[in-house]
Amino acid sequence: MELIAGLLLCTVVMALLWAWQRGSGRADWVDVAWAGLIGVLAAGYVLVGEGSPEKRILIVIVTGTWSFRLTRHLWVRLAGHETEDGRYQALRQRWGRRQQSGMFALFMAQGLLAWVFALPAWVVAGDPSSQLNAWVLIGVSFWLVSFFGEALADRQLEAFRRNPENRGKVCQTGLWRYSRHPNYFFEWLHWFAYPFIAAGAPNQWLTWLGPVIMLAFVYRLTGIPHTEQQALKSRGAAYRKYQQTTSAFVPWPRRRDSVTDEH
Repeated sequence: MELIAGLLLCTVVMALLWAWQRGSGRADWVDVAWAGLIGVLAAGYVLVGEGSPEKRILIVIVTGTWSFRLTRHLWVRLAGHETEDGRYQALRQRWGRRQQSGMFALFMAQGLLAWVFALPAWVVAGDPSSQLNAWVLIGVSFWLVSFFGEALADRQLEAFRRNPENRGKVCQTGLWRYSRHPNYFFEWLHWFAYPFIAAGAPNQWLTWLGPVIMLAFVYRLTGIPHTEQQALKSRGAAYRKYQQTTSAFVPWPRRRDSVTDEH
């Protein structure tokens, strides 16, 4: 029953947000809603779950901290811009007269994805086992590494962008020296926490949907492909040189270290 209620909540929130963007022209706030909804659903599943208190406390901490950090990060970033994110502007141009029907389908898909990505919290919240074994510790390790890794990558990129001397350049400092998209990598890594935390729980297989679906989106669909396309348009040769020397996803030593630090 709670899963049906969660899906209904996602549908209503996204429908209202879609109606709001018709007048505001800011469809990019759907990203904030997506991240926030996952945290809200996780908290709800914990409240009504019948699993052990230990697992429910753990999962609300893991999912809640991730959701709060990402929601806040996206909120601050979008609030600092008066215009819509380029990804959504490109979609409007591509869809033309059908942009509102396209946006509605996109918002509904985002709501469905929020519901799917909250399923690991539902699984763990229903786990009757109170045992915090080695599998759980591995899952917590994934959570800690991914949480601080993504936060660090976001902070490094934001600091780079705030410096007016870096306008039109490519960020190649910190984690961005070893991966063109360290934020996407750590976001993907985060979803491996849940299969380990839920080891042995009923419906544990659902927790593997997170890393599989997230990899498809960031590596093949809406993440890296679009970001790289936009970067090539705005930074041209500098970004092509960056592509030739730096791993696209997994942080890795550069293939050639003769590139100057320009982004």
